[in-house]
Amino acid sequence: MKYIIPIIAILTGAWVSADGQKKDSVALKEVSVKGYLTITGMGHMNEVHDGIIYSGQKNEVLITDSMDANTAQDNPRQVMGRVPGSNYSETEGSGFPSNGIGFRGLNPTQSIETNTRQNGYNIAGDIYGYPESYYLTPLEATERIEVIRGALALQFGPQFGGVVNYIVRKAPEDKPFEFTTEETGGSYGLMNTFNSVGGTWKKWNYYAFVKAEYQEGYRQNSQMEQATGFARVEYKANDHFKAGLEYSMLRNLLHMPGGLDDAQFNQNPDQSYRSRNWLVTPWNIVALTAEYKLSDKTMFTLKSALNVSSRSIVWRNEDGGPETPDTISPATNSYIPREVEHEYFKSSTTELRMLTTYALGDREQTLAAGVRFFDGWMKRQEGGLGSTDIGPDFTNYNANNAYDNDLDFTTVNVAPFVENTFHVGERLSVTPGFRFEYIRSAATGHVLDSTGSYDINVNESKPRSIALAGIAFQYKTTRTTNIYANLTQAYTPISYSFLYPMGLDVDARIDPNLKDITGYNADLGYRGHLKSYFTFDVSGFYMAHNHNIAIETQGAGAATTYFETNVGDAQHIGVEAYGELNVVKLFTKHSRFGTVSFFNSFAYDDAKYVNGLYNGNRAEYAPAVIDRFGITYAYKRFSTTFLYSYTAKSFSDANNTVLSPDAEVGVIPAYTVMDWSATAKIKHYNIKAGVNNLSDSRYFTFRTVEYPGPGIIPSIGRTFYVGFGGTF
Repeated sequence: MKYIIPIIAILTGAWVSADGQKKDSVALKEVSVKGYLTITGMGHMNEVHDGIIYSGQKNEVLITDSMDANTAQDNPRQVMGRVPGSNYSETEGSGFPSNGIGFRGLNPTQSIETNTRQNGYNIAGDIYGYPESYYLTPLEATERIEVIRGALALQFGPQFGGVVNYIVRKAPEDKPFEFTTEETGGSYGLMNTFNSVGGTWKKWNYYAFVKAEYQEGYRQNSQMEQATGFARVEYKANDHFKAGLEYSMLRNLLHMPGGLDDAQFNQNPDQSYRSRNWLVTPWNIVALTAEYKLSDKTMFTLKSALNVSSRSIVWRNEDGGPETPDTISPATNSYIPREVEHEYFKSSTTELRMLTTYALGDREQTLAAGVRFFDGWMKRQEGGLGSTDIGPDFTNYNANNAYDNDLDFTTVNVAPFVENTFHVGERLSVTPGFRFEYIRSAATGHVLDSTGSYDINVNESKPRSIALAGIAFQYKTTRTTNIYANLTQAYTPISYSFLYPMGLDVDARIDPNLKDITGYNADLGYRGHLKSYFTFDVSGFYMAHNHNIAIETQGAGAATTYFETNVGDAQHIGVEAYGELNVVKLFTKHSRFGTVSFFNSFAYDDAKYVNGLYNGNRAEYAPAVIDRFGITYAYKRFSTTFLYSYTAKSFSDANNTVLSPDAEVGVIPAYTVMDWSATAKIKHYNIKAGVNNLSDSRYFTFRTVEYPGPGIIPSIGRTFYVGFGGTF
């Protein structure tokens, strides 16, 4: 556990297998080796891994056990922050069960622009209609995180933001039972316990964990109780076939402190003016996985996930914005009734893949093909009559359980794809690909008109077909470096659940004629390593984001309104650079005093509108610079890391509004955050400690016109944690 640093090394002399153990050197021309290439804590996918082609693609792999990080609270800066350009909506302490992530200037809120997966299968509510992720694999249970951007979307879907895939830990294969426990405490009443069991008996392998967390919260009215669980049983019949069954669950109760306006935030970001807002999000995912090796050259994989989940909110209706008080009425001697909202999800996602190698001339080529089937249903109920109480009562007290808005959304998706890696000579590989998407979305039900006078019946259906193509190149410049390039079309279909969003009658109007977002991603980069002391990955990217959807601010003062519409075409042009230098290994292979290494993860993104009303304005939630610098000292089984993170300012709307009366849109000021963490291992035990936001910076990453605000959602100030763990 020597480094916290991301090591991007496409061609190293060592690789780490799926069980995290360092293996013998692999000859560079052995392109069929399945694994991921790394020197320490972060690496790069080999050309082929788990039935997926990665040749010429922009990707990173983070090994969580090799990092000093606050995994008990799933701190994204200290783990995912190694990836250049990763941006976060830090909302976990204010109503969302997890923080969101985005790349290259795309909206990070609830990771809506990325395809979020666990062990390769979908865990979001609806891949198109509701791509938000409430359940995320706890970092304490995560073996590694695979981040895939750009052209690889052809194999996973048309998203602009790429894929984040959380791989759950494996059970030991050399013993029938192992028990691991991690106990963590910290600021603001943090109590976290993580416990797992796993082992192998004959042809059976099993692993399960339970994580329970409670904290009073950094802000007033932000208590959280949350439990996450996972269980997997896998049967390996022989060297050719294995199958597994997995279950993931989330149970929580979150007290939501609400948003603030700019004056309230500047006065005291810890304060809260909402004491009656609550949320629960029970999440259930059952997954079936199977792998069949027809021969040494051909394999099939199947991943099928069933998601049966829901989300319920009771809150003070936010008409008037965060500055409107929620107080007891002198006339009734009680609070006004709250609003109740429910959402229910039921979806199935099945992906069948085939990978085969074949000879063409004197070279071995690789073909990957597959198909995805998705069938999703979502029910959205809003405007239910809540109680005047302050506790978490999610009952609708309307007669006949009636709601102002009651809608059913369905989505059907069928998407075949094919990619082929052609090796041309010793150094060059070319990978063209094609994906076809058929999507049918529908909406039925009723919504209340904008005046609140009468119902509008909804009965709409829209099919569409989309063809996407891409190509990737990889050229081995030396034994340990290569040049990679790719170009791939991308697409975001507008479903009916987008046209009728949560809170549609509260703060923002939606353009009924929204167009789908189209465009493409392109990368050109150079990566590699020099011996064992310096690693690097420097690349440029271009993303065309046409028919961009954003919030348009209309009117002024008390007459200000918000309109969500296609505001124009945006282009994102930038640089992503990562480098690490191990100072000690630069001069000597061995040191009695440990090692010191430095790393820098830097991204520049010139994200602007190039036509339309906002030509020249910056795209929303797209900071021009994200820079993270870290230093790690390691000695034997002790390591400590200091991390400095800087994020430039951005805007929450296409107008690039600096200040609005209700704070629902405006500038997100630049901020700097410093974190310190340390880990020590003693035999089978470990001790972890750290301080998040060391300088107690007061900042925020998110403004919103709806839940969990509206208004500014403050980020968490300085906190500390101490943890103890062991494996038996």
